[in-house]
Amino acid sequence: MSSMAPLIAAAIVAGTPLMLAALGLLVNEKSGVVNLGAEGMMLVAAIVGFATAVKTGSATFGFLAGAGSGMLLAAFFALLTVWLGTNQYATGLALALFGSGASAYIGIDYVSHSLESAKFALPFLADIPFLGQALFRHHPMVYLSLLLCAAITWFLYRTRAGLVLRAVGESPASAHALGYNVRRIRLAALLFGGACCGLAGAFMSLVYTPMWVEGMVGGRGWIALALTTFATWRPARVLIGAYLFGGITILAFYIQGLGVAIASQWLSMLPYVATIIVLVLISSNASWIRLNMPASLGKNFNPG
Repeated sequence: MSSMAPLIAAAIVAGTPLMLAALGLLVNEKSGVVNLGAEGMMLVAAIVGFATAVKTGSATFGFLAGAGSGMLLAAFFALLTVWLGTNQYATGLALALFGSGASAYIGIDYVSHSLESAKFALPFLADIPFLGQALFRHHPMVYLSLLLCAAITWFLYRTRAGLVLRAVGESPASAHALGYNVRRIRLAALLFGGACCGLAGAFMSLVYTPMWVEGMVGGRGWIALALTTFATWRPARVLIGAYLFGGITILAFYIQGLGVAIASQWLSMLPYVATIIVLVLISSNASWIRLNMPASLGKNFNPG
């Protein structure tokens, strides 16, 4: 049991950036927009957040800068897709490539820098045997991500604004006919999604691995995109999926630490292989996907 607590804690930390990014992308997709640029946004946010933390000495400013950079890139994506009508998939891929190159260029001067890993613990709860080490000694952003998941669930299914957002994703023409500004609603959703991806990227460079390494997001933006489908566009299922994939990532490291005679490259593939397998299993039932997927997903809207 004593060895399980740090594994559970590590899985939660590994799953947090996936959950943050996937929650933002879920809100995007509920409005009918697919943003494939999550990987690029996370990379830019990772270096911007890290550079800000190095310059200011404050991780809080680093997270704010990361969220801001994600929102800026999301606003650019919205300009191209929502207002100019470019293809969402092609624009998202271009954003992912841009983010990869831009982050590598911006991060040239920060490769040798690192940040101290701060220790956090919830009073009293952190002293509980086993549970304290597994659940109550995490960075505040871990708990914020849980609150964010609950808040998004409440917003989407318990508020009028959430109903309007889902209506835009299901039938933008009908929402427009009722007087709702589809473009502005989609812009708001994209900005929120960009902020979440920005927080996820900043978490990678400020908490998960407190240093800057080129390409350090390592495909998590793509896994976050897959998580929205895995979760069938439900926030609570995003939480489960994020921790599941985080656990698989940590399991690969744990197996390596045990000295099991398996090539490290095969173990590094585990999270991505698991993603592919899950998507194949879910996609095998096309009617189930259509039942849960927003009807206008990936389609531009021209109010004329």
